[in-house]
Amino acid sequence: MRYLAHMNDKGEEQLLKEHLEGTASLCGQFADSFGACEWGYCCGLLHDIGKYSLKFQRRLQGSDERVDHATAGAKVCWDKKGMYGFLSYCIAGHHAGLADTGGGNDTGTRGTMRGRMKKKLEDFQAYEKEIQIPLLKNPPFQPVKGEDIGFFSSMLIRMLYSCLVDADYLDTESFMRGQGIRDSGEPIPALYEKLMKNISGWLDHVDLETINGRRTEILKHCLSMGEASKGLFRLTVPTGGGKTVSSLAFALRHGKEHHMSRIIYVIPYTSIIEQNAKVFADILGKDNVLENHCNVEYNSGEELKLMELAAENWDKPVIVTTNVQFFESLFSDRSSKCRKLHNIANSVIIFDEAQMLPGDYLKPCISVMEQLLWHYGCSIVLCTATQPALKNLFSQEIEAAELCPRMEEQFAFFKRVSIKNSGKLSEEELIEKLKAEEQALCILNTKKCTQRIYESVKDEGVYHLSTSMYPAHRKRVLGEIGERLKKGERCVVVSTSLVEAGGDLDFQTVYRQLAGVDSMIQAAGRCNREGRRPSSQCFTYVFKLDNKESVPGQRQQIEVAESLLADNRNLEDLETIKRYFEMLYHFRGESLDKKEILKKFERGDFQFSTVGKEFRLIEENTKTILIPKEEEAAKILGELRIKGITKEGIRKMGQYCVNVYENDFQKMFAAGMLRPISEDLKDDYFVLTDPDKYTDEMGLDLSVGYGEAVMF
Repeated sequence: MRYLAHMNDKGEEQLLKEHLEGTASLCGQFADSFGACEWGYCCGLLHDIGKYSLKFQRRLQGSDERVDHATAGAKVCWDKKGMYGFLSYCIAGHHAGLADTGGGNDTGTRGTMRGRMKKKLEDFQAYEKEIQIPLLKNPPFQPVKGEDIGFFSSMLIRMLYSCLVDADYLDTESFMRGQGIRDSGEPIPALYEKLMKNISGWLDHVDLETINGRRTEILKHCLSMGEASKGLFRLTVPTGGGKTVSSLAFALRHGKEHHMSRIIYVIPYTSIIEQNAKVFADILGKDNVLENHCNVEYNSGEELKLMELAAENWDKPVIVTTNVQFFESLFSDRSSKCRKLHNIANSVIIFDEAQMLPGDYLKPCISVMEQLLWHYGCSIVLCTATQPALKNLFSQEIEAAELCPRMEEQFAFFKRVSIKNSGKLSEEELIEKLKAEEQALCILNTKKCTQRIYESVKDEGVYHLSTSMYPAHRKRVLGEIGERLKKGERCVVVSTSLVEAGGDLDFQTVYRQLAGVDSMIQAAGRCNREGRRPSSQCFTYVFKLDNKESVPGQRQQIEVAESLLADNRNLEDLETIKRYFEMLYHFRGESLDKKEILKKFERGDFQFSTVGKEFRLIEENTKTILIPKEEEAAKILGELRIKGITKEGIRKMGQYCVNVYENDFQKMFAAGMLRPISEDLKDDYFVLTDPDKYTDEMGLDLSVGYGEAVMF
């Protein structure tokens, strides 16, 4: 009998043995990047042996019988025990996702591994005539002394799972669609040569009394440090020190030196992602750089198709992504999110704005970073002007090497602003100060307060910025602000913290409501950014408003910063920054793993599915509101209603959407301002029906209260 794996729309048949061997070959190749080739090969070879059942073969011929083909290979591995047991999780979940281990009383009807192993299966023993189970002699690597065996094992399972899922997809795709539709970009050595050609003129700057001379000193040192052994690095560079290109230079030199596969930039804000990705694309070519986040735009259908394919498994040499995408994928149980993980192995990973690593999950994030350093051939760079005090959270065996030469001297040289503590201000006092300014930025902690202050100071040359404005709107306003600043015209901006990171805005004066020390220093980076004015004339004023508005998730950061200011600490001092993070992490204690993620992998009780649901870096319950003011937004709305949900439609829609918290949503919905975009999207996506509630000045009006109604 001929056993088949797939049939395509041309009526062509793929033999099951060919699919298993093709998947095994790819899976072994992927796993070889972390020394687990034999394990990957075995996993791929056994993943679909359940298709040897007669019931599945009838299904391929048109029968509507439901067949579980994934549990068979998993059960074979489970029963063999030993090292094969790890593979059983991968095989069982290669469609449904990684399952929890479960208890001993689980039955086959429950979605746990122990439950599935008791499930009655169709006879698949015909596989023995075509497939021989490979012998697994040794584990690919041993745990480091003292590390948690459970987490170590869970990470190996997850990485092997990634190899299997990607290999299965690619072998199936090759048969169903044909070869030649993917473009993996150029190798790291070729990109290094492009970089060196681009920066050749920069390397001539040797005068250390100039900004360019200092930037070149940092750049050259990063290039030379690229020859260092793999490990953990820090790049602690002051604002204006050129950390974007210097970090890229280190990564490419390091990758070339150690034959590494890719560079992965992990960034907290999409605004910085777009900015950095453009820099990288200009230097290395856009076909070598993948932006993997929700707001990315591509110019053509073909470009979109190629990049969508690359985004599935991060098959590009330079990846620019978010903290959310990176860490949630590493703790996910879903095949679509885990598929890319094996391509993290043997990479240089750069955490830009490293102080923004998620506090609620800092311990599990550090643990996964240790795994990547110890077992998966990665080097990691923590890149920021406000370096978090992570030394005590990493294992003692891991020491971070600093990439910035003469670090304290660089901070003294690049000092462009003085930070002053203005104490407590009333909103009226703040308003009077802003009215007297010519070029100033005021950063406040909440969107509602931002709208309120703006309303009191609005005038010619005064702007509002917050996430109450959809991304395309914000970009236009940022463009106008930049033009006024360059022309020397009056420009006062009242904003939330979204302007703290990224962008090239340069103000003479900055006002920053009391926040975490890192946020206040980021805000100061918008003051005299280009160093065109004497630092003695440029000030960032830190103040505490006397209102009682709470800032979600920021209470401890604000309290620690307030205590340091009360001690007359200089916020710009590197020791103050270190002390801030030490105090913050000490007070956070166990809440640095607030959902006890690490405990969910202890003693071989792997809770993959549970953790996949619980590990959420952004947990605020929000709804997405489409603002159909612009012609393009109205067109997208019409397409969604006619064609239904598509990936491209949702991606395009993101440029014209605002996210609101649940309580604000309920008020707007009760007032009749919103309705669902369509039946398919009725739970999370809504359209604004009252155009007067969105203005060019402030975006979406958040002041609506219960009891209001829109009259038609």
